[in-house]
Amino acid sequence: MRTWIVSLLAAVCVFAQTPVPTDRADLTLVSRIKTEAFDNSKVMDTLSYLTDVHGPRLTASPEFREAADWTVKRLQSYGLENVHLEKWGPFGRSWALKQYSLEMTEPRYAVLDAAPLAWSDVTRGPVTVEAIYAPFGSAQQTLDPKKLADELDRYIAAWKGKLKGKIVLMTRMRDMTPNTQVPFSRWTDKDLSDRALAPEPVAKLSEVLNLEIPDDPEEERKLIRSLPPGVLDQIFEERQKIAARRAKFFHDEGALGILNTGAPSSNGLIFATGAGSREAKYTLPPATFVVTREQYNRMARLLEKKLSVKMRMNLQADISSRDEDTYNVIGEIPGGSKKDEIVMVGAHLDSWHSGTGATDNAAGSAVMIEVTRILKALNLKLDRTVRIALWSGEEQGLLGSKAYVKEHFGDADTMRLTDAHSKFAGYFNLDNGTGKIRGVYLQGNDAMRPLFEQWFGPFRDQGVSTISIRNTGGTDHLSFDEVGLPGFQFIQDPADYNTLTHHSQVDTLDHIQAPDLMQAAAVIATMVYNTANRAELLPRKPLPQPAVKAKKLP
Repeated sequence: MRTWIVSLLAAVCVFAQTPVPTDRADLTLVSRIKTEAFDNSKVMDTLSYLTDVHGPRLTASPEFREAADWTVKRLQSYGLENVHLEKWGPFGRSWALKQYSLEMTEPRYAVLDAAPLAWSDVTRGPVTVEAIYAPFGSAQQTLDPKKLADELDRYIAAWKGKLKGKIVLMTRMRDMTPNTQVPFSRWTDKDLSDRALAPEPVAKLSEVLNLEIPDDPEEERKLIRSLPPGVLDQIFEERQKIAARRAKFFHDEGALGILNTGAPSSNGLIFATGAGSREAKYTLPPATFVVTREQYNRMARLLEKKLSVKMRMNLQADISSRDEDTYNVIGEIPGGSKKDEIVMVGAHLDSWHSGTGATDNAAGSAVMIEVTRILKALNLKLDRTVRIALWSGEEQGLLGSKAYVKEHFGDADTMRLTDAHSKFAGYFNLDNGTGKIRGVYLQGNDAMRPLFEQWFGPFRDQGVSTISIRNTGGTDHLSFDEVGLPGFQFIQDPADYNTLTHHSQVDTLDHIQAPDLMQAAAVIATMVYNTANRAELLPRKPLPQPAVKAKKLP
């Protein structure tokens, strides 16, 4: 009996002396990171080049390539290795804006606040055209491709033979709604507490039935982000086909232009994205513009009164005749003892073209470039290799990151995985504007909670505390999550991202909050350092099934 007790006590003593793995933050190291990020920041200088000099950055355009080439040189100047442009594709046509103007000439002259939509056709110099109000779609928009296809059939039947030589006002006129949102905001304690609560359990969506788009842009984004990626991909693919069919109808009818507008609460803003399809196999729609809701409604009301509305329009762009490949920007800080294991940071470098793509998403790209600068400037020991990826094609459906993940780690459609999949530590993404980091979305990966609780500790006095089990969508971490890799997007203060800048003409450097980007760089550099040096890879969720496909698409 005594022998047994002595043996037990000896075992206890040995166990007590054995180091217990910990993910506790190294406060001395964090202090060094903060000092470098705050006192020696280069993030705004990087951002200025990406926006004022190299913005906008439409995927596959010469402007995007110039921005990517500049980024390669900046990463090399910070000492990163294996910095290169990694080709993927084909993406679609290259479309580069050269010149445009849009004016109302009758019944009164007015210069219109307008922007052309990408992948629409050019005019043959300035042309004067008569306007016609021919709205497409029902009063309630829909995501359901079958409903859209039926609406297009009805539209073609109603307007065939009536659009030749016209500029078509294609958006349905709706009354302006008062904008009651505060233009610039930060999360309150209550907001963050609510965001930290787990959502109510619901059955996973696997069918597309009666999906209607709310008028409010933020509610629309929430709806789209709630859809499983496989379903969303199929919806977008079917909508592309419908848009291409509509573009061919306008082309065959001889319409000379298309006019659209934004949401009822847009209040003088222009939201310019794409028109028709970027794929060379499809017909380009006629020159397509978006104008403010106020100007659009005025012209629509005049047309409803049977008064003549004429416009002078000009759109010049360089458009390739074939589908082009494009590039992601890749660079590395090689690791030490575990250099074949990878930690990744990323953001999308591409943007739309009416602003300079500052908050969406040169801000995220500049922060991630700054993260690598900080790690190199401090010459920190990194067991694992740290890799940065700045994506193209995000605005068209996360295409650049999807292609990269498929090439290097696994195919979400089949769940065939590469050897590198088992050596991947984690991916950190930033893509919600200029707002400072307030926490992180776990994407359902509860095993990550204790790690972030430890790692966020030194940043609680900077407002970083919220850990949400929720999924968040709409950006490139999803490409990693779809194949079972730990991928995370941070919770950021809203700032004026959803109220003003997202895809609008005011998405410029002027709406960037420099202290927020400096804080984000310090937070993410710390997360990357901890991930690169912890004993094990980040914990993972169970492997997902092959991507969910909608059952009732046409």
